[in-house]
Amino acid sequence: MNAEQFNALIKTVKIGKLVGNTRYLHISAFSEITPELKDFILLISNALKIPQDEWNIIKLHTQQYRLSYLNYPHFFQDSYPALQQSITVDLENKTQKVANYSETENVPILHRKELFILSSDKNHDDFVTITEEGEAAGLYENSRIIGFKKSWERIIKQNGYELVDGRLFRATAVLNADDNNTKIDRHKTAIQRQGLSTPMKALAKYNYLNGDYTVFDYGCGLGDDLKELEAHGIDAAGWDPNHRPEVDRFSCDLVNIGFVINVIEDREERIEAVQLAFELAEKLLIVSAMIAGDAHIQKFTPYKDGVITSLNTFQKYYSQSELQSFIENTLDENAIAVGPGIFFIFKDKLEEQLFLANRQKRHHNWKQITTRPTSSKEKFELVYVEHEQLFNNFWHTCLALGRIPANDEFEHADKLKQLVGSHSKVFILLNNLFENNEFEAAEHYRKEDLLVYFALSQFEKRKPYIQLPNQLQRDVKAFFGNYITAIEIARELLYSISDIALIIENCLKAYEILPASVLLDNHSLTFHKDFIELLPALLRVYVGCGNQLFGDLDEIQLIKIHFHSGKVSFMEYENFDDSPLPLLKGRAKVKLAQQSTDFFDASDEYVPQLLYFKSHYLTGDYPNYKKQCSFDKKMALLLPSNTRYGVRLDALNSLLETNKLEIKGFRFYTKK
Repeated sequence: MNAEQFNALIKTVKIGKLVGNTRYLHISAFSEITPELKDFILLISNALKIPQDEWNIIKLHTQQYRLSYLNYPHFFQDSYPALQQSITVDLENKTQKVANYSETENVPILHRKELFILSSDKNHDDFVTITEEGEAAGLYENSRIIGFKKSWERIIKQNGYELVDGRLFRATAVLNADDNNTKIDRHKTAIQRQGLSTPMKALAKYNYLNGDYTVFDYGCGLGDDLKELEAHGIDAAGWDPNHRPEVDRFSCDLVNIGFVINVIEDREERIEAVQLAFELAEKLLIVSAMIAGDAHIQKFTPYKDGVITSLNTFQKYYSQSELQSFIENTLDENAIAVGPGIFFIFKDKLEEQLFLANRQKRHHNWKQITTRPTSSKEKFELVYVEHEQLFNNFWHTCLALGRIPANDEFEHADKLKQLVGSHSKVFILLNNLFENNEFEAAEHYRKEDLLVYFALSQFEKRKPYIQLPNQLQRDVKAFFGNYITAIEIARELLYSISDIALIIENCLKAYEILPASVLLDNHSLTFHKDFIELLPALLRVYVGCGNQLFGDLDEIQLIKIHFHSGKVSFMEYENFDDSPLPLLKGRAKVKLAQQSTDFFDASDEYVPQLLYFKSHYLTGDYPNYKKQCSFDKKMALLLPSNTRYGVRLDALNSLLETNKLEIKGFRFYTKK
C-alpha cells in the first residue's frame, strides 16, 4: 500500500477523535473502518513485532504516511487514562520511534474518551458523563493546557474540585472507617477556591453585592468568599461548624448556604440546616447543591439517600427539579432557579416581586434628543431650552416606566414643580413637543413586560400577594385598572402557549420583525438571546417559562422555539464571537408541559456540531459581523448546492482537503 492509497483510506474514516491533522481510534472500534485499513494497521504491527497487548489506540496521520501505536493500559478503568508508550512508524522512510512514559511523572493523558469508541459501546454513556462533569466544572475552557497529568490536576484544584475514583466532587465528607457508627468527618468538606463561589457570583450578577446588603455565609468553610467580600467593603460574616464554630449565627439581609446540604448524610439534618439558614435571612436565602443524573449516581455505592466512594466519602446529588422540590417542601416558599443547582428564596416578598418583574423588564436604549422641538408655546420652549437636561431626564423616566412617574419616582420633582407644575402638566407639554410617538411605544412595551411577568408568575404557581411593591401597584392601576384584571389577562396569555397554531403564527410574525433569525419550515425558529425582548409577548412567555426552569442565560447564545413539541432549547457555543464556525459546547432542552430540563454536553452528539452561516443570527453591530458575512458567502460556494445547513466536521475537512484550502480565522487560504 502506497502513501496515496493510505491517505485515501484514512479519509473514509468518519469515527474517532479528530485533533488537527490526526485522528485517534480505539481498537474496539475497528469494526467500523474499512477492512483494507484495518488489515494494514494489524499487518504493520505484526511486521514490527508490536504485541497486541501493548497498544490499544491507533493514531492516524491524515497528511503523512505514518501510524502511531499508543498504549493506554487503563483506558476503560481511568477517567483520564495515562499514556504508557507510543510507537510512531514512518512508513515513508521505514523508521520507527519509541517513547516510553512509564517513568514520567507528568505523563500525557486522554480526555473525552467517548470519542475514541463506538456510540454502541457499553461504556459510551459513562464516558459521556465524565466529560459532562468536566465541562460543567469549567475544566475544558483552555484546552491547550489540559493534556498532561500535572496541569490537569492543578486545573481541577483551582476550580475547587477533588478527583475521587476518577469523578469530580465539589466537596467531600469522609466516613471514618474506624468508627462503627459511620460518622461523617465534616471538617474535610471545605475546599480552597480562587475567586467567588458560583452562588456568590449569582448574587453579584443581580447587584446584591453592591454594598447595600449585609451577607451571612452559612457553612463558609475556610472563608474564601468572606475574604473577597470584605476586600470589596461588603459587610459579611460566616459560620462553619468545623472552621468557624465560635462565630455567632445572626440575621443578615442575604444568607448563602452554598454546597452544604449535599455533604450532609442525614436528611433531617439537611432540612434543619436549610430552615435555620432561612430564619437568618431578612431578605433573601440562596441555596445551592451538586446536580447530576442517574447515570452518574449509579456508578457509586448507595448510602442512605446519597452515595459513598472507595474513599468512604459521602455525596448527595440532586436533579434540578428534585432540589427545587426539596427546598419548597422544606420552607413552604417559592424557589427561583437562577442557574443549575442554584435557587433564590425570598423572605421579603416585595423584593421577590421586584426581582421577578425586573427579570422580564426590557432595557430600552432611547434616543437622546439632539434638536430643539418646534412649539407654539414660546414660554415653555424657553424654559425647556434653559433646562433641557432636566426635562430630558424626566421624559426618559416616562419612557422607562411607560407612564407618568409619581413624585417619589423622579428625584427632581420639586424642581419641575417650581418651573412648570405637576408631573402631568410637564408630561403633556413634552408629549406635544415630541412628534416621534416614542411614548406610545414605551407604554405598549411596558404593558407587555408586565403581562409577561404576571404570566410567568402563574406558570410557577406562585402564591398571590395581596400587597405589591408601590411601583407595581402604580403599574397595575395605570395599565390594567386593578390586579384581578391583570392576572386574568396574564393567565389567558400563559394558557395560549399550548396553542400550536398560535405559536407558529407568532413565530412567523417574529421572523418578520426580528433583525436576524432562522426559520425552519413547520419546525422551529432560532434566534440570538439578545433579541428575546423583541419577541411578541406570547413567545416571550414561551421562552420565559423555559428560562425559569433552566436558569440564567449568561453562557447561552442561541435559542430555538420548537413548534409542535412544546419545547425550547438553549444552546451554548465555544468561542461564539471570534470563530466563523463555532462548535456546539452544550445545549439544554426544556419540556414545558413536563416542567423538566434535559442537559446535553456536545460530546454526547458523537460528531461535533458546527454552526454554519452564523451571520444569519446576527446584526451589523456584533463583533466580526462583516468578516462573518464574507466568510459565509465563500462557505456557501464550497458546500454542495443541495446542502442547506452545512456538513459534518469530517465532511468539511474532506472538502477543504479536496479543494486544497484551509481556514485561518475568518479567511480561506490556498495550501501550497
